[in-house]
Amino acid sequence: WNGNRNTNTLKLDRLSEQQAELQVQETANSIQERIAQLYVQILYLDESIKVSQASLETSRKNEERGQEMVEVGKMSKADLAQLTAQRASDEYTVVDAQAQMANYKLQLKQLLELTGDESFDVVIPSTTDEQALGSIPALQSVYEQALISRPEIESSKLSIQSSDLSVKIAKAGYLPSVSMTGGLTTSTNSLSGNGWSNQMKTNFNTSAGLTLSIPIFDGRSTKTAVNKARIQQQQALLDLQDQQKTLYQTIEGYWLDATTNQQRFRTALTTVDSEQQSYDLLSEKFNLGLTNIIELMNGKDKLLSAQQSKLQSKYQTLLNIQLLNFYQGETIK
Repeated sequence: WNGNRNTNTLKLDRLSEQQAELQVQETANSIQERIAQLYVQILYLDESIKVSQASLETSRKNEERGQEMVEVGKMSKADLAQLTAQRASDEYTVVDAQAQMANYKLQLKQLLELTGDESFDVVIPSTTDEQALGSIPALQSVYEQALISRPEIESSKLSIQSSDLSVKIAKAGYLPSVSMTGGLTTSTNSLSGNGWSNQMKTNFNTSAGLTLSIPIFDGRSTKTAVNKARIQQQQALLDLQDQQKTLYQTIEGYWLDATTNQQRFRTALTTVDSEQQSYDLLSEKFNLGLTNIIELMNGKDKLLSAQQSKLQSKYQTLLNIQLLNFYQGETIK
C-alpha cells in the first residue's frame, strides 16, 4: 500500500516539473506578444512620421506662398502668422512622433535585454493596404486551437491531475501500511581462541521483521487531509474554467479589434482620397488668391486627420490578425 502512495507522489513530482516547463512557455508567449505590440507601434510611427513630414513640407510651401502674397498686398500679416503657426505645429508633431518612436525602440531593446553598448535598430518592412484587408481568422476556430496549444490551459489541466493525485495520497492515510525490516550482523572477540576470520563467519547473524500498521485513531488528521485535497481539487476545476473564460475573452477582444479596425480602414481609404481631392482644390484656389486662409488650414487639418486615422486602423488590424494567428499556434511574422 505504501508502494502505491510512493508511486502517486512520484507522479505528483513529475506533474510539478511539467507545470514549471509550461510556466516558462507562458512567459515566452507573453514576451512575444509584447514584442509584436511594440514592433507594430514602431511600424505605425515610422509611416506616421512620413505623413507628418509631408504635411510639414506642405505647410512650409503655404507659408512661403503666404509671404509672397503679403509682399504684393494680397494677404494680411495676421493670416501669414496663422500659416507660420501651422508650420511650427507641424514641426512639433514630427519631433514628437520621432521621440515616441525612439521610446518604443528603447522599450523593445530593454525587453530583449540588450545592453546599452550593443547597437540596435529595427528593420522596417514594407506593408501594403491589401495585408490589412486580408481575411481575419474565425473567432471560434482560433479559440478551439488555443484550447489545444496554449500552455496556460495545459497547466490548468495538469493542476487537476495533481489535485486528483493529492486526493488519492490523502486517502491512503485510511489504509493499513506494511513495513519490512532486515539486518545482517557479526562480531569478534579478541579473547577468543578462534581467529578473526573464523569469528566473522561463525558469529554471523541475520534478522527480518514484518510490521502491519492499521490506522484506527489518528486524531482526524487523515479526514482533514482528504477534505483539504478535495477543496484543492474543486479549486483546480474552477481555475481551468476561469482560464478558459479568460482565454476566450482575450481572443474575442483581438477578433473584435481586428474586425472593427478593418472596417474603419476601408472607410478611411475613401475618406483620405476625398479629403486629398478637396485639399488639392483648396490649395489651387489659395495659390490663385480665391480662398481664405481659414478654409485652407481646415482642409489641411482634415486631410492629416484622415491620413492618421487610416494608419492607425491599418496597423491595429495587422497587429490583431497576427495575434489571432499566434493564439491558434502560428508563429508571429
